[in-house]
Amino acid sequence: MAFGWIDEQAEARRRAGLVRVLRPRPAQSPLLDLASNDYLGLARHPEVTEGAAEAARRWGGGATGSRLVTGTTELHGELERELADFCGFESALVLSSGYAANLAAVTALAPFGSLVVSDAGNHASLIDGCRLARGTTQVVPHADPDAVRKALGTHEGPAVAVSDTVFSVDGDAAPLAGLARACREHGAGLIVDDAHGLGVLGDGGRGAPHAAGLAGDPDVVVTVTLSKSLGSQGGAVLGPAAVIDHLVNAARTFIFDTGLAPAAVGAALGALRLLRREPERAARAREVATALHTRLTAEGLSAVRPDAAVVSVRAPSPERAVRWAADCREAGLAVGCFRPPSVPDGVSRLRLTARADLTEEQIEHAVDVISRNR
Repeated sequence: MAFGWIDEQAEARRRAGLVRVLRPRPAQSPLLDLASNDYLGLARHPEVTEGAAEAARRWGGGATGSRLVTGTTELHGELERELADFCGFESALVLSSGYAANLAAVTALAPFGSLVVSDAGNHASLIDGCRLARGTTQVVPHADPDAVRKALGTHEGPAVAVSDTVFSVDGDAAPLAGLARACREHGAGLIVDDAHGLGVLGDGGRGAPHAAGLAGDPDVVVTVTLSKSLGSQGGAVLGPAAVIDHLVNAARTFIFDTGLAPAAVGAALGALRLLRREPERAARAREVATALHTRLTAEGLSAVRPDAAVVSVRAPSPERAVRWAADCREAGLAVGCFRPPSVPDGVSRLRLTARADLTEEQIEHAVDVISRNR
């Protein structure tokens, strides 16, 4: 049988307790949500949903083609200009997902003969970008500028270092200033994925590169997603205008992909404009993360100190993590469950989202449920 090996892999996953299942989300869930990436609580905000509806009414349900053919609307241009201005960069390019944005940035900026230095804890989309790039990839220890410096010192020619700004598993932040210094010593570029920093870190949520003083630098390129703090869908690359022009001409996940649907563009614009008016949402998300960490550790749980809005609580095994998350769900709390191979260190976790709209009562309830069901 052509695909008989699939059954063998399925059985191996079952024995290891690593089977994944799809669970449809109801339109109105009774669960307290600490599992989604809706960091600012904007996915259902009336201004965001109306932005999506108005865009769909005006521009249609889909983009109808690639951005270079019929998939670009005036709305796409508005979002790109406002996003670049908000984050402090010269230009921006919107793509259909954060995954596509990372593939675009890494593959288009790592030509044949180049070196890509990749953090061992990077997201799968950055890893796949490295695999698809025509340059040579060297993986270095997690959050280690000296390791990046050493790797770059072995290469002559074009080079880039690639890293998340906030790592999605433990929520720890990359040493961006140190990475930038290491790259500049060797004339290399720096590509960072700010998916978990935008809307949470920096002045009013302008992102981790802005907080590190790197926004707008000519050797720094940033990718973001519109599906987390901005409550929509899609991704973008931010950087010098020359780099963005290059991506328009060279990035395959931009050239050959249908443009982001107008509704998603309208929702992201609505969220971005709301964040400009209510910058305190970013600080509140960080406050909630700190409160969750403090109270969970006080209960004797092993929680990683958060640098942004991700709070990671370690579990003794994949099976226990799955049971723990299921017990929390039965008690009215939705939490994320990360297991191998999604975690680079092989340690299973509950992953909690610290949302800006959580009340003190909800924080206390979440801590109580997680502690009681450990």
